[in-house]
Amino acid sequence: MKKILILVALVMFSVTGTFAQIHKPVKWTVASKKLNNKEAIIYVKATIQNGWHIYSQHVKDGGPIPTSFNFSKATDYALVGNTAEPKPKIKHEEVFKMDVGYFTNEVIFQQKVSLTKGAATVKGTVEWQACDASQCLPPDEYAFAITVK
Repeated sequence: MKKILILVALVMFSVTGTFAQIHKPVKWTVASKKLNNKEAIIYVKATIQNGWHIYSQHVKDGGPIPTSFNFSKATDYALVGNTAEPKPKIKHEEVFKMDVGYFTNEVIFQQKVSLTKGAATVKGTVEWQACDASQCLPPDEYAFAITVK
């Protein structure tokens, strides 16, 4: 009887553990390219699992949660302009009653920076929401830091 209870408990824990895994359909990487001694571009790349998408930075109020960037303030660099993105795919989201821009597979965002000391460590976060045809996950955040030399 004791062995049966232990076996049932083990099965319950393994089944519960399988369903409790957190799904992470987006992986982020960061790279940089120095243009000259005073400027660089920071590349923030999202690799998105098949069937999933993330939204553009430019979503109207009342729509899904847009992808957004927050760069830390520092004395060794300054942001030049806004974070650029490629042209998104557009689809009508009936739940929001609007057309929204989104990205599948992969997308690379770019942020130009001005270097005040010739080198810098650029830190920031990106917040996004991943959705597939049947669900949207809660918003998630990725923190990054990259040294530009």
